[in-house]
Amino acid sequence: MNSAESAALVLAARDRGWLPAADAEGADLVLINTCSVRITAETRALGRIAHYAGIKKKRRNFTLVIAGCMAQRMGKELKEKYPEVDYIIGTADRSVFPQILQEAEEQTAASLRDSSEYGENAFSFSNSHFEEGQFRSFLPIMHGCNNFCSYCIVPYVRGREISRAPDAIAQEIRLAGESGIREITLLGQNVNSYNWKVEENSVDFPALLETVAVQAKKNGVKRIRFLSANPRNFSPQTIKVIANNEIFCRHLHLPVQHGSDKILASMNRGYTAAGYLELVREIRAAMPDITLSTDILVGFPSETEEDLEQTLDLMEEIKFLYAYMYHFNPREGTAAWNLPEQIAGDVKRARLSRVIELQKKHTKELLKNRIGSRERVLAEGISRKNADELITRTEKDEMVVVPGTADMIGSFGELVLDSLRGNTFRAKEFFPCHGD
Repeated sequence: MNSAESAALVLAARDRGWLPAADAEGADLVLINTCSVRITAETRALGRIAHYAGIKKKRRNFTLVIAGCMAQRMGKELKEKYPEVDYIIGTADRSVFPQILQEAEEQTAASLRDSSEYGENAFSFSNSHFEEGQFRSFLPIMHGCNNFCSYCIVPYVRGREISRAPDAIAQEIRLAGESGIREITLLGQNVNSYNWKVEENSVDFPALLETVAVQAKKNGVKRIRFLSANPRNFSPQTIKVIANNEIFCRHLHLPVQHGSDKILASMNRGYTAAGYLELVREIRAAMPDITLSTDILVGFPSETEEDLEQTLDLMEEIKFLYAYMYHFNPREGTAAWNLPEQIAGDVKRARLSRVIELQKKHTKELLKNRIGSRERVLAEGISRKNADELITRTEKDEMVVVPGTADMIGSFGELVLDSLRGNTFRAKEFFPCHGD
């Protein structure tokens, strides 16, 4: 989502004639688009802000803008700590960015102004989110979240769920196809709770997927993914639509967070471990070749060794291709901030290590069993280790290195998964798919 919204802001700047600077230190405007989902993201953003605030103390002829979730959450606190910042725009305030650009052009930026001085702004989606020259694009279809998981800051910085108009989504897909985009990822904080309503008309997530599939095929887009789906909103009709349309990649990110019903209830996730397992069985029954990834959060307040074992048991039963694994860090402002029975740091780290080790084992097993398979891949870029090799990706979200040249980037091809190095496959030859 941060990448998509950053691309939209870049497009807004380009529309006014702005161009990327050769380096940030020499720019006329520096825009830092922040994220608050994890505390580590905020820490990195604060480091960037401090860096450019320091530069501005010495060279005051550039405009410094802070945008995004952390700007929304911290607001005036950021301005007090870094008076060198010229503008702070929250998650609903991107519409004022062209006015900020105009003021930067005219060098009329008011000291310490923030977007609130422009009046209340209702959230609105940008028209486009793809970057010039790219072949993959993120496409937001909804904004915000109504779930209020007890550990999560998102509803407080993003607000309630807002679904984007289907016509606007279809129009962006048309523009993306005309611009050479080959793969689109639909985005939302809770993407499958999409539900657009105007008067008596409504479109839910599976109905939107049907529309997206038609528009993508019509406009030359070959692959569709979506992030992130919440298990509590994953309907049988959604499974059916995905299974019946080959344009949807056979990979699904389905965050489980934990395997203990007690912890899931405390997290306010809205489902049980048994319910999650049943959903996975339904998905695999419809699409036996699908791969799954997930999020796992350990060390949540009151978690016991038995709770952790239930998580490990769930992992053993499902065998995820990969997982984003982390231990609980209290976020001020969330319901879990002051929960009793906090887990000691060394215990959290030890439990996380066990989860990571088990996931490494599953990933290695699943990838090893795939050697010899013939796959259709999208060439994404040149290998950082070897300029004569391409980095490609299967629809199951597996990475494959294969000999190739830069002119192949953005094209589809077929290859055979010949061997494995770490978690990356290697292939001997890339066979272009002509017509794709």
